[in-house]
Amino acid sequence: MKNTPLKILIGLCFFNWFIPFAQNSEKPNIILIMTDDQGWFDAGFNGNLTLKTPNLDAIAKQGIVLDRFYSASAVCSPTRASVITGRSPLRMGIPSANSGHMKKQEITIAELVKQSGYATGHFGKWHLGVLTKKELDANRGGREKFFKDYSVPAMHGYDEYFCTESKVPTYDPMIKPEKFQEEESLRFGWTAVDNSESIKNYGTAYWTESNQKVKENLEGEDTRIIMDRVIPFIKKSVENKTPFFTTIWPHTPHLPVVANKKFMRKYAGLTLQQQLYYGSITAMDEQIGRLWKTLDQLGISNNTMIWFCSDNGPENKTPGSAGAFRERKRSLHEGGLRTPAFVVWKNKLKGEQRSYFPAFTSDYLPTILKILNSKYPDNRPLDGIDIMPFLENADAIREKPMGFIFKNQISWVNQQYKLISKDNGNTYELYHLLRDEKEEKNIAANHPELVTQMKLQLKTWLKSVDRSSKGLDY
Repeated sequence: MKNTPLKILIGLCFFNWFIPFAQNSEKPNIILIMTDDQGWFDAGFNGNLTLKTPNLDAIAKQGIVLDRFYSASAVCSPTRASVITGRSPLRMGIPSANSGHMKKQEITIAELVKQSGYATGHFGKWHLGVLTKKELDANRGGREKFFKDYSVPAMHGYDEYFCTESKVPTYDPMIKPEKFQEEESLRFGWTAVDNSESIKNYGTAYWTESNQKVKENLEGEDTRIIMDRVIPFIKKSVENKTPFFTTIWPHTPHLPVVANKKFMRKYAGLTLQQQLYYGSITAMDEQIGRLWKTLDQLGISNNTMIWFCSDNGPENKTPGSAGAFRERKRSLHEGGLRTPAFVVWKNKLKGEQRSYFPAFTSDYLPTILKILNSKYPDNRPLDGIDIMPFLENADAIREKPMGFIFKNQISWVNQQYKLISKDNGNTYELYHLLRDEKEEKNIAANHPELVTQMKLQLKTWLKSVDRSSKGLDY
């Protein structure tokens, strides 16, 4: 009995040690936010002093800004495919926007985390298949020739979804005006209409997991409409004491950009197009701040992992900016692929950091699987790697290069160099990205052996992608 106090003391010490360990070892909630056509410089945390993104800046400050993060393609649909599969989109036959669909045989993050007990939800843009066969909708919905491309999130591991097939206006997403002011257009965007103006249906819809077209709460800022569905999903998961995984894919700032006077006034003195473009991003930023506030109020912000990026570079002929980087959307040069990005996970990652480690959207799946101590259940090729060990290591080197394909362009990027061809491999350019991130000096002629070596690696990878595209992985 005289040893009892010692035993109690030891027990209390163990308890005090174990409880924090148990809390930190809980499965993290996982949120993948991907914006649409947001250029690398279209965020305050990358140095833009004109564009107001206070919430994104504050969240990014609590984690690691990824200075050299790439989308897996120069346009939207292929990048989205890479996010949920960890594979080049060409492996599953999605080479460009509005082409192909997410195949049932692909293994997605949502399917894999469900096996680890996660609730799963997708919100916003989908763009990986037709969402309805029963009526005309968006680019391909309801058209018999595209029925083969019917592929909804519920077929790929998502318990819940609220999404559109493709783009919508960034404010009042279901309507468009009959008349436009100077500088406004159906392509670029317009000032949000008021009730006195005549309007038309935009021609698309939001759909849910019950294959129903949503008819309520569709007025106002589009990201707010999306977040109105995200937050109940999160709250329900917390009430059920279930970790959650969600992909949140806002349409902003994809054209048409639409903003109301409240957000346009923040950019008074700029051109109308700048007011619309910047206003739409600031409106989206407000809703991402709302999401973070919700996580904080629920007491789960510390153990929620948020990855943020864009699906490609900025659209041409818009106020969007890739900063100093060369070219824009649809190009495999840096401006078409390098996007604003960060990761926040307060329980595990130290904040106020920037990482120059090269990574891309195909890295999400293998990274998340490693975090969950799960194995990929197949031997088919993955193009991404687990990047978690490298995020805070300034000396980390990416040993597995990243391959990119878009139309007649192919590219092979490693830690230092980019090999790129814009004529299907007939000629190549080489850039030293650590010394020349603007890609101003083609050094291929100075390094013929390196070009040959990288070409061989690229061609081997292209053969693997071609094999996958023929369905041989399945």
